[in-house]
Amino acid sequence: MTKETMRPHPKGRDAYRHFTSFATRWRDNDQYGHMNNAVYYELFDSAVNKFLIDSGILALAGDETLFLVASSGCDYFTEVAYPDDVDVGIAIRRIGSSSITYDVGLFLAGADTTAATGFFVHVNVASDDQRPCPIDAVTREKCAALVVGAGQSC
Repeated sequence: MTKETMRPHPKGRDAYRHFTSFATRWRDNDQYGHMNNAVYYELFDSAVNKFLIDSGILALAGDETLFLVASSGCDYFTEVAYPDDVDVGIAIRRIGSSSITYDVGLFLAGADTTAATGFFVHVNVASDDQRPCPIDAVTREKCAALVVGAGQSC
């Protein structure tokens, strides 16, 4: 199968391990009356970072390491617009030596399939020089519940 024929498809809720709910805002709509594409990335970022904060992996200040986004992408299937409520599901596809790849799905509240799917690659870097560094064992352990498939490599 060539890349041109590999069209992405919506996913079900069972593809994700952790969910965060959000209310869309009036300002999220663009001039075409639907949620602007940049807002999807904001919601993906918020869901991933809320998981990291709630899990005790990410502090808001003073950490020796931090995660920076190295790559991201999104495919859209169903329009979303204010005043829709949405759920953002996350799963971890891969934990590498210094990076984590998240699969992210945005659902209209109550929907069984994604309105959009995306991915998000975080690289763990030292706070002082922002050079990649290994992901510690505690972070790996806390992220393990979100891993789908093989998911682990080093």
